[in-house]
Amino acid sequence: MLGQRGFWDIEERLKELSADGDPLEKLNGTVDFEMFRPVLRKALRRADPSKGGRPGFDPVLKFRMLVLQAMHGLSLHQTEYLVRDRLSWMRFCGLGPGDAVPDANTLWDFREALIAAKALDRLFERLDQAIQAAGYLPMGGQIIDATLVAAPKQRNTEAEKAAIKAGEVPEEWKDKPARLRQKDRDARWTVKFSKAKPKEDGAGAPQIDIAIPVFGYKSHVSIDRKHGIIRRQRASDAAAHDGARLREGLIDPANTASDVWADTAYRSAANEAYLQKIGKTSRIHRKKPKGKPMPKAVARANATKSKVRARVEHVFAEQKDRMGLFIRTIGIARAEATLALANMAFNMKRWCWLDRRSASA
Repeated sequence: MLGQRGFWDIEERLKELSADGDPLEKLNGTVDFEMFRPVLRKALRRADPSKGGRPGFDPVLKFRMLVLQAMHGLSLHQTEYLVRDRLSWMRFCGLGPGDAVPDANTLWDFREALIAAKALDRLFERLDQAIQAAGYLPMGGQIIDATLVAAPKQRNTEAEKAAIKAGEVPEEWKDKPARLRQKDRDARWTVKFSKAKPKEDGAGAPQIDIAIPVFGYKSHVSIDRKHGIIRRQRASDAAAHDGARLREGLIDPANTASDVWADTAYRSAANEAYLQKIGKTSRIHRKKPKGKPMPKAVARANATKSKVRARVEHVFAEQKDRMGLFIRTIGIARAEATLALANMAFNMKRWCWLDRRSASA
């Protein structure tokens, strides 16, 4: 019969994980999570400990668990389980096998407190300050784009949909608070178009573009061209127009270059005037003239811009494919929190990658 593993057995296992290049250990060595403590403490407004009661879990521990959740697209219950189950996750959270782990309800209350205090934007800014202090300044101009993030689909009647679009609560829900809590009145349906690729031989009927309905929200970001760090963020419902968001805080004034890249959705007279007013140079794609072929010079210019603008797609691919980004909650405030945590998690991973690249150069 195998004996119970002791402390030294666990230490040996952790050494093996380190030897294999535990990515969370590298993340811990790059990001000093203590820098978030002042913001977390201010947001939580903890009660007077002299009143007794069981001491709460460390806020930095709970924040670490939310970062793990965002990095892997997990539910809170899955996050709790995996922190209990995986030695590498325990070590990242500063826990041992015998230590208590915050449960899903505790994490939910913690996240709700951060949302109520509007602390996630301050946490995002604190991380960006640390990244800049490490030498990764926003440089080379900035690239702006948005991506759709799916949320659980709602099964509503046409009358209910009409009421929601009008900003009202459907009559059938008013006397059913339990049902109302499960209805997302902020998310919206939209259609995502996927351009069909032309046939290799060029023969036959033209390929038909694919229209994919999506229900959820949009993540709007601005990354710097030099380092690929998310510097500005915003969330909206899925049906919101991308272009208008450019003037709502997505431009990073700290970038050392004036160039701004974006696709044709951001090309408008209002945006061009705004960029000129704040001293930025527009590198936004130009639209095809209505009813006319695209001028060759404009097509070439757009192609050149695309080589730069494509870098932002790498951010979305990382978040959706590897990090499993998905909105599991209800309402725009919680969606903003999910996206902010996903953006912070991406920036932490990117910071680690930049450090590794610098070390190997």
